[in-house]
Formats: sequence, C-alpha cells, structure tokens
Amino acid sequence: MYYIYILYSEKIQQYYCGQTNNIIARLKRHNNGETSSIRKGIPWKIIGYLTTVSRSEAIRVEKIIKQRGIKRWLESNSNKLEQTISG
Repeated sequence: MYYIYILYSEKIQQYYCGQTNNIIARLKRHNNGETSSIRKGIPWKIIGYLTTVSRSEAIRVEKIIKQRGIKRWLESNSNKLEQTISG
C-alpha cells in the first residue's frame, strides 16, 4: 500500500504533497527536519491522504496533484481524502 499525502503548515501557510509507503514515519521525518526543502514549515499537519496499490500509481497521482496546484486540487477533490491515521 502506498499513500499520497497532503500536509499543511500554518507557520508558512503552504501545502506539501508527497508519497510514501509509511505515512507515519514520513510525517515524523518531515517534522524532525530531515527534509531540508520543507524544514521552514515545521510543524506540518496531515490534511489527508489517498491510497494506491503501487508506487508507480502513487507517483502518477502525486504528479497530477502538483501540476494542478495542491490548493487548487483540494478545492475540488478534498472529499476524496481519507483523514484518520493511527499512530
């Protein structure tokens, strides 16, 4: 299972989209500053996520979201996101 996740930083008022097979560990790495390109937005909060069965599909969907613009994509697709994550 792979996840396409959308994060939001209130600090810098920006969204971030990525993909992973372990969403909890990935969020921890983002918030520990291990992703230098988005370090300035810590703390990041998960807005929601989508699931796919393959990494190639996750990459394809992530690319669609980023090309559309994350905020713009959310305006018409936020109802497709799952929002409950345990851990």
